[in-house]
Amino acid sequence: MAVASAAEDDPRRLEIRAWLAAHPQPTARQLAEAGYVAPHWPEPWGLGADPELQLIIDDELTRAGITRPDNAIAIGWAGPTIAAGGTPEQQQKWLPGILDGSEEWCQLFSEPEAGSDLAALRTMAVLDGDEYVVNGQKVWSTWANRSRWGILLARTDPTAAKHKGISYFVLDMETPGIEVRKIIEMTGGNHFNETFFTDVRIPVANRIGAENEGWRLAKVTLGNERVSLSEGGVLWGMGPNPAESWAEIVRRGASRDPLLRQRAAAAYSQTHILGLLGDKIVEAMVQGQDPGPEASIRKALADVQGQELMSLVKDLLGSEGMLGEQNEESEETDVWHWGYLFSRALTIGGGTTEIQRNILGERILGLPREPTPDR
Repeated sequence: MAVASAAEDDPRRLEIRAWLAAHPQPTARQLAEAGYVAPHWPEPWGLGADPELQLIIDDELTRAGITRPDNAIAIGWAGPTIAAGGTPEQQQKWLPGILDGSEEWCQLFSEPEAGSDLAALRTMAVLDGDEYVVNGQKVWSTWANRSRWGILLARTDPTAAKHKGISYFVLDMETPGIEVRKIIEMTGGNHFNETFFTDVRIPVANRIGAENEGWRLAKVTLGNERVSLSEGGVLWGMGPNPAESWAEIVRRGASRDPLLRQRAAAAYSQTHILGLLGDKIVEAMVQGQDPGPEASIRKALADVQGQELMSLVKDLLGSEGMLGEQNEESEETDVWHWGYLFSRALTIGGGTTEIQRNILGERILGLPREPTPDR
């Protein structure tokens, strides 16, 4: 790994350690201003760090027990898109609150009839002077009920081909005409929402990039999403990580039953493969290469792996597993039951497993593209 090649007396390590010595308990704002929250972002928001420096920063912050702001959608998806396509004024307005975690964001992309085929979206934004008037509906809007801002895709030219005529907006979630309805999951909790727009007015200044060129920026967001959803805990970065899952599997005695032992061995092998694939992606990035479709490979494998781990733990719980809690607190109070139920979403959200396999078939195996009405 690249971090191992960075010696303990590497000047980059020493610089970070000196900063941490001067800021032993840094605030989120201090971390953001130092460029340590998203070091790969361009200056002044990050450090323009190459992957090796990013790994060194991660290593030093971990050693110091420092955690970055937990603002996944904002830092993982909205921020990189605004950094890539926003004007300096837009970046100054929104990136500080994203980086220090003070403002939560949601993603307003999917619709009831435009999920995997996102370009089929129907929400309309009609220009009216220096504002757009938005009408339509979004679904699976994670944390829309508690977010200050949202990234929104809307159709601005209904006569254009479906991948054209889409624009990318930042939406103030306190704007009149927005209605957010919670979707209560089978876990008893709530991450997802339906969001309705009735004559919602968005200033032209809140459009990111040129009108009708939003699909290009949407691909930036989705590219970050499919990497981010495969990192951290086994449930899209939430819940137990692989080490915690294996500790529970061992504690519950998987080795005592030959069938469960076989399942555990297969799942363990898959975990090892995912680790090697992650190393390969990091190595490619350290060498300045785009990991490309490997991100889709990792997401497709990691999502199935999350379901398999949660199912294995659930089976090991036996009759006790039938008594799990289902309420808004179960994510904290009964993580294994909550995780088992929530894991059903993994192969659907963030690009279904079927869509990932289409990408892999086309880009790695060279298979013909799937026919669409446009072709």
